[in-house]
Amino acid sequence: MTPFLSVVASVVAWVGAMLAAASLAVVGPARLRAAWRGLRDRIWDARRAIALLCVVLLASAVGRGSLQTVSRLFGVQATALIYALEGGFVAWVQATFATPALTAYFSWVYVYGYAFLLSFPVIAYLALPRTTALRRLLVAYALNYGIGLALYTLVFAYGPRNVMPDMVTPLLFTNQPDVMLLASEVNVNTNVFPSLHTSLAVTVGTFAVLTREAFPRWTPLAVPLSLSVVVATMYLGIHWLTDVVAGFALAFGCVALAYRLVDPPSDPVESRRDAAEERSEAGAGD
Repeated sequence: MTPFLSVVASVVAWVGAMLAAASLAVVGPARLRAAWRGLRDRIWDARRAIALLCVVLLASAVGRGSLQTVSRLFGVQATALIYALEGGFVAWVQATFATPALTAYFSWVYVYGYAFLLSFPVIAYLALPRTTALRRLLVAYALNYGIGLALYTLVFAYGPRNVMPDMVTPLLFTNQPDVMLLASEVNVNTNVFPSLHTSLAVTVGTFAVLTREAFPRWTPLAVPLSLSVVVATMYLGIHWLTDVVAGFALAFGCVALAYRLVDPPSDPVESRRDAAEERSEAGAGD
């Protein structure tokens, strides 16, 4: 097995095990069985949101190289501006807090925890009787990726580990060098503003809070994990604080926009279900 496939297999194994454990503990066997029985209908209800996310991800994968060239030639050269705003904040974080234990933890969070964090809500929201939360989540993901790709094209900036190599250590790659093989396939060192790791992690954490009544066990797990991803982006020397702040803004904006775009009262599928439930309750009352 090649080193790249070995890394992919490790991520799949870790994330798969965590998804299985969390599904049983958070969603529960009864909900999982009900979701399996109604899986086809729920996927059909969410087909537009699924298609939107797939289109955005495909566009990102196909156009990343060309858009990177456009950004390099015509984008706003923001590296100096970002450095002027915050100076050596990331270097200070590493110099003050870096320990072998924290490096191991944040390296794990950045790769394995992040993949789990983004994957589990899809399973959880598929288990709900209505697909509103699932469709909102998928639309928010699509908005994050789409707007993020546009900003990566408009803003050209290097990360702190490239600007201050004598002060900021790429701790992720020194702790797990094989991860560089995976990272090089999905990212480049100028994809820093905004931090998509931050925006997507905060998006999941925000949804966890908003849907806490449906999954009360998920919220106390998702929020600390999402914040750990945020800290990891700076601790590992990958992103500036400015990137992280922009990531928070992008996350909150995408969640708000997803809630506006996916509105249950205007959704014919949801409306029919609500009407059917109302008729059922009325009949029971008689």
